[in-house]
Amino acid sequence: MDETNEVLRKAPLFEALDEEGAAALRASVSEVRLGRGQTLFSEGDEGDRLYVILSGKVKLTRTAVDGRENLLSVLGPSEMFGELSLFDPRPRTASAVAVTDAVLAGLGHDDLRPFIAGQPQVALQLLKALATRMRRTNDVMSDLVFTDVPGRVAKALLDLADRFGKEGEDGLHVHHDLTQEELAQLVGASRETVNKALAEFALRGWLRIEAKAVVLLDIERMRRRAR
Repeated sequence: MDETNEVLRKAPLFEALDEEGAAALRASVSEVRLGRGQTLFSEGDEGDRLYVILSGKVKLTRTAVDGRENLLSVLGPSEMFGELSLFDPRPRTASAVAVTDAVLAGLGHDDLRPFIAGQPQVALQLLKALATRMRRTNDVMSDLVFTDVPGRVAKALLDLADRFGKEGEDGLHVHHDLTQEELAQLVGASRETVNKALAEFALRGWLRIEAKAVVLLDIERMRRRAR
């Protein structure tokens, strides 16, 4: 329980609260467990709650008319999603699928709205989280236009490293848990093109490729390539 509370405290929803307020909000939390590959909700579903990831990873995706899938983001512990429907009750704009086994904290909007009315700082934190996501979306759109695929691959790996990376003796280990196809969807390119960029980085000694992971060996070079 202490570990769960610690993860929740880092989430935008709980950051602005004192211990008493956080405890009151935690009382409304319901735990959700997902197996790897299990869908939490689908694009077009009615949205009635938001979620904070306690453990594991969840991907948010959208599907084109022709069936192609776009991976919007990969989220991990303390990250929140589903909050858009709190302010806009229209259907979900993306699907949420577990990349690994995952445990989530779910908060129903009917429980959250009265709480927000008495704690306006919570609403500000939620809006700040939405603004951050909007900025990230704008960056992604800009990269698709102005940055080549190797640059986008480098930037995506650095972003994953910021959130999931762990320092090791031989470099920064990034267990992203994504398949080659999912990594390509995240970058917005074909799997072949992304694999070619990864092979080039490995050949230059910037990283080492492992199963659903990479080890970043030269982060500065990767940052330069991401620019």
